[in-house]
Amino acid sequence: MSDLLSARTSTLVLLIASAAILGTALLSQYVSGLDPCVLCLYQRIPYAATIALAVIGLVLSTKSRTVGIVHGLAAVAFLVGAGIATYHVGVEQAWWAGTAECTGAAAGTAQSVDELRSQIMSAPAARCDEVAWSLFGISMAGYNLLASLALTGFAVMAARKNLQQEPS
Repeated sequence: MSDLLSARTSTLVLLIASAAILGTALLSQYVSGLDPCVLCLYQRIPYAATIALAVIGLVLSTKSRTVGIVHGLAAVAFLVGAGIATYHVGVEQAWWAGTAECTGAAAGTAQSVDELRSQIMSAPAARCDEVAWSLFGISMAGYNLLASLALTGFAVMAARKNLQQEPS
């Protein structure tokens, strides 16, 4: 496990995992025709941020303390992603209400035909409170929550290891 947590290897793991997850989301959208809701789109941001952080980490991979900071920032990004995914799962399961942008709840508030047309045209293609795809009873948001938590843990362990090393 120690080799997996080395500066360069752990950064590559974060890069590959983030690219694979983001790539899967994009494939499901553009190849499988699964339209994302607004929360699905928000859940992609931490992976994109981690890809950028990982590239920085690879460039700086000779400086373990700097890479440790990069891993710490990646852990924060994944934790934010886990929070968004938790919120999304809660909306899907009707544990709490989603935002108006998420569920299209503002559609009945138009005061004119022009406002109604504008609301219809800006309405999300997919609703956050409807599970569009699931496997074994777990939605994509649920799988994203699990992946985000696992990657948070990995990034924290990698950050701790690299921050504890002597400056190089």
